[in-house]
Amino acid sequence: MSGHGKTSYVCLPCRASYKQPCPEPRYGHERRCPRCAQPLIHAGSAFAPPRKRDVAGWRVLSVLLHAGIRFHKSCCGGPGWRPRALREVKERVARAEATGQPLAQVLLYRDLPS
Repeated sequence: MSGHGKTSYVCLPCRASYKQPCPEPRYGHERRCPRCAQPLIHAGSAFAPPRKRDVAGWRVLSVLLHAGIRFHKSCCGGPGWRPRALREVKERVARAEATGQPLAQVLLYRDLPS
């Protein structure tokens, strides 16, 4: 394994995040939660988990991860804007449904176009 740092993996049922070494591209083994043995979701190296008791924050995170959005560092620093409140997610889901745009694209809009 290369020494390129660590990245975050998330278990949504346990509301837990684990920093682990970055995977090598040729080794595609599935990582599992040490608590419940469910598959972990790769969240990215710039991921900061909500507090365990923040149920709404974990619901928002679940929508983002299931839409394929991750938290990787960019050339300018962090992963960019991500919704944090359920209200922001609901507005963007409604917009995606109304316009037919991909949910993953609309979830990344800081401000919804008029």
